[in-house]
Amino acid sequence: MRERIKQMLRKEFLQIFRDPKMKGVIFLMPIVQLMVFGYAVTTDVKDVATAVYDLDNSVASRELIARFVHSGYFQIVEHVGDDNRAQELVDRGEVRAVIRINRGFHDDLRAGKTAQLQIIVDGTDSTTAGIVLDYSAKTAGRFSEKVLVTRFERLRGAAERPGQVKLQTRAWFNENLESRNFYVPGVIAIIVMLITLMLTSMAVVREKEIGTMEQIMVTPITPTEFILGKTVPFALIGFADVILVTVVGVFWFDVPIRGNLLLLFLATALYLMTTLGVGLLISTVSQTQQQAMMSTFFFYFPAVLLSGFMFPIANMPEVIQWLTYLNPLRYFLVIVRGIFLKGVGPDILWPQMVALAVMGRIALWLAARRFKKTLA
Repeated sequence: MRERIKQMLRKEFLQIFRDPKMKGVIFLMPIVQLMVFGYAVTTDVKDVATAVYDLDNSVASRELIARFVHSGYFQIVEHVGDDNRAQELVDRGEVRAVIRINRGFHDDLRAGKTAQLQIIVDGTDSTTAGIVLDYSAKTAGRFSEKVLVTRFERLRGAAERPGQVKLQTRAWFNENLESRNFYVPGVIAIIVMLITLMLTSMAVVREKEIGTMEQIMVTPITPTEFILGKTVPFALIGFADVILVTVVGVFWFDVPIRGNLLLLFLATALYLMTTLGVGLLISTVSQTQQQAMMSTFFFYFPAVLLSGFMFPIANMPEVIQWLTYLNPLRYFLVIVRGIFLKGVGPDILWPQMVALAVMGRIALWLAARRFKKTLA
């Protein structure tokens, strides 16, 4: 038995690495995806291109504009002279926001009235627009607080300056709130799923297409030995990709890893049981490699979208939230981010690990049962 499995493993590795393109898929694609998510995919909003329409042109309005600039979130690209020019800049996408200060802004502040300030944002990107509005509200709030304190001191005297509440904020696990620290660990999960699904889903189909399945069936090899020979190489490749992405993420992107690496590899093994099982199941029901590829992406894309990798699960409809419990990627993302960013251990992550173990066992059992029927 051991010798037969050894020969199956040798045969599978030779088939994988005989194709130069396959080497690129296994080792180059993870790096490319990591670079994309590390640099291009980000929710950090900085240096928002902003136009200013200052109808008041007073000391107070200029001080307010200076506060927007010094916040580090806004970059003033043009001072416009009318509403049409402001609309033109937004339509062309040259600015994302327009600060409009009405006439009488300074006089209203001196009189203790509510001064009008308008922030116009390009709402086509709702996420960025929401962040820009939040930054604007904070900046205007700090300016308003300064105005109130100054007015109180002028009326009552500095000796009776009102008490203030000093807010101290602290972000745990991601001190600088960098989105790459959130996305890069998640790349491990989606890369492992994509690579193992692609390779495993085409494993049995490839044997059918090149005519070697019939030769294998007449050999003494058992279905269990055949499945091990088909899945173990891809499991080893999955572990290699985890190591590759982890090394690049830690040393190139400076993503912290605060947890136990052994726990990460154990969780990866449980996760691989599921992805390999699903891939093998796809391979047994597909007649051609093209069908296997289409079925792989039919499973892969919904899994990524419903995992919490890019979109919070809590924001999804309740019915969809329940469906995400059937998604193995959801559980592995919690584990990976918990190990990388929080440094938590099995006492916290055991529910996710148990879920992966159960799903992996079911996936492999279904794949093995389907494969035995195929042989029969």
